[in-house]
Amino acid sequence: MPPPARPLLRAAPALPAARPFRHRAAAAMEPAPRFSFGVIADVQYADAEDGHDFWGCRRRYYRHSLRLLRAAVEAWAAERPPPAFVLQLGDCIDGVNARSGAAEAEAALGRVLAALGRLRVPVHHAWGNHELYNFGRARLAQSGLRSRPPPSAGPPAAPPGDCQAYHFCPAPRFRFVLLDGYELSPLGRDADSPRHRAALRLLREKNHNADLNSPAGLEEPQFVEFNGGFSQAQLDWFNDVLKFSDDNQEKVVVMGHLPIHPDASDEVCLAWNYRDALSVIHSHQCVVCFLAGHLHDGGYCLDSHGVHHLTLEGVIETPPESNAFGTIYVYDDKMVLKGRGRISDRVMCF
Repeated sequence: MPPPARPLLRAAPALPAARPFRHRAAAAMEPAPRFSFGVIADVQYADAEDGHDFWGCRRRYYRHSLRLLRAAVEAWAAERPPPAFVLQLGDCIDGVNARSGAAEAEAALGRVLAALGRLRVPVHHAWGNHELYNFGRARLAQSGLRSRPPPSAGPPAAPPGDCQAYHFCPAPRFRFVLLDGYELSPLGRDADSPRHRAALRLLREKNHNADLNSPAGLEEPQFVEFNGGFSQAQLDWFNDVLKFSDDNQEKVVVMGHLPIHPDASDEVCLAWNYRDALSVIHSHQCVVCFLAGHLHDGGYCLDSHGVHHLTLEGVIETPPESNAFGTIYVYDDKMVLKGRGRISDRVMCF
């Protein structure tokens, strides 16, 4: 679920449109990227007329979002060399599908997966709140949105239980970690299950509003039902993965649907226990970037420990004449984002 309408966050300065002339020899000396990958967030497709967010303030282009996704796929497929993989950072279909029944939700997911299936590279999927409005976690685990790769050498491939977190290595000395920000959440769980009851109890301890999606009057406004959190087991596993990466001199990119830094989000659209996730990251040297969606306006900051936090603008609120996706080129000492449409170019050095 989206946040209330808020002013756009001030993004870090974009790269200039016109770059200074460089001699051909100088350009030829610049090393090629180690690899690249595509990024996109909050497609929130539904076969429905345009609507608005839950506060009636922001327009949502439900049907056209699938066209923008297909355009992104075409652009990635045309790149040479192609991206090594694509990150779909959650909310690929909208909760309005569920109002029309399970068949409509399945059809919407099928169209999104068919669009992404035209790519000849892996697609890694985060689970957002809108996936969980449409499906239970058990169904998602059997769907095309379960993107966990086969286990490989190194730390445990995933936390115990039904947690969607995992890690993978696209190139030597680079590791990517996908976190499950809704492992602690009443969404997607049977109402009589212990995990549902425990999450709902925590939420109600923090949020006394009749509408649990309302942050009104909260000391910790991230405690709303459209957010979620990380279990201690997931955080312990995350810590073990980062320790392995420290010991092996790897650079790590972390991603998930929910932002975990207040300066790359607003105060509402954060993971419930974002401070715990940040504490794990800041206790290690290997993390260079955290990628998220959820906040449709996007955001960015470089935190006090030198970690880049990039929140991608959402496709769902992107006008039909624009788009919101990008390709990130990874070098030994930086990542360079080439954005399309609403997403600005950016250089993230490490």
